[in-house]
Amino acid sequence: MTATFIRNHRRLTEQALSIQSKVDTIAIVKNDAYNFGLFDTFTAFHKAGIRAFATTNLKEAKKLRSYDSDIMVLLLDPCTEFEEMREHEITLSLPSYSFYQQYKDELKGLSVQLVFRNDLNRLGFTDSSKMAAVLDDASIKVNGLWTHFAYADDFQTNRHEKEINNWLGVLNDLNSYLPRLSYIHAQNSASYITNGLMANHTHIRGGVILYGTRPYVENLDLSLARQTVEVTANVIELTDIKAGESAGYSAAFTAKADTRLAVCDIGYGNGLILSRKDFPVSINGNHYPIRVMMMSHLLVEVDQSVSIGDTVNLYNDELRFDEFTERGIGSFSQQMAAFNKETFTQVDIT
Repeated sequence: MTATFIRNHRRLTEQALSIQSKVDTIAIVKNDAYNFGLFDTFTAFHKAGIRAFATTNLKEAKKLRSYDSDIMVLLLDPCTEFEEMREHEITLSLPSYSFYQQYKDELKGLSVQLVFRNDLNRLGFTDSSKMAAVLDDASIKVNGLWTHFAYADDFQTNRHEKEINNWLGVLNDLNSYLPRLSYIHAQNSASYITNGLMANHTHIRGGVILYGTRPYVENLDLSLARQTVEVTANVIELTDIKAGESAGYSAAFTAKADTRLAVCDIGYGNGLILSRKDFPVSINGNHYPIRVMMMSHLLVEVDQSVSIGDTVNLYNDELRFDEFTERGIGSFSQQMAAFNKETFTQVDIT
């Protein structure tokens, strides 16, 4: 028996459509589309009407272009492979004024977008006057402006309000340029769900919400995002240990009473992040605690109702990525990116 990774393509399309039907969306598909699979995700999102896609590496950007000659493909990270980007009609994010100055000649004829650094302090221009200088350069094809909101799901501070004000100040400074730009975007899933599409913005930049997970849990109904991935394993053995006996490497678990353990065919080698151990699995509709996590196995404390061959649910409509995120296991992207899909039986629901 083998653990199973289930991808629901039908739900993925429906989820993307639920967003794109309300607001034009640039879909984030970096890192193999959050490990869902780049081509399959592109297909689902394109079917939903999305015509703009963004990733962080040139290899994926070129793949996206090969799927469709008419979509907008945005490379979020800086790159100096100018001829390749020009050949494949990839839009480059300009990360700074110094980058523009250094590569001004190579950038001629290449579509670019200017990114404002904001409080994330990762990449981008820090001065709207420098952005205006690039916008005034007739040899540079600027089709958009963007920034990233790092605190959109931080409701305990005023950081999101501050980063919004920073960005709106930039847009105000550059107001005369905005009508000629096709893409003005800043809002991730959390910001859009909280604020709706902001004035003078053309698109949101959709990430986790497109993949069926809520950007935060508080006051958001489950219907907002239907989970598109399930992960299951199997009970392959049952072992009984007495009070005081241990199980797992280096006596990872010591029983306080007589205990039955189910051996399950999944572990961190399949990509379960270690903090998943702190939360239960579901077998036959009941929750049971994980006691030991190993590379290829879990030891789960169960009762007499569990049998060899039973299905072990680790992620499904009940055990949701966003609920685990809320409880501290790690972000959706951390949970998804870790999966080693080659170690699973992969099932596709179409």
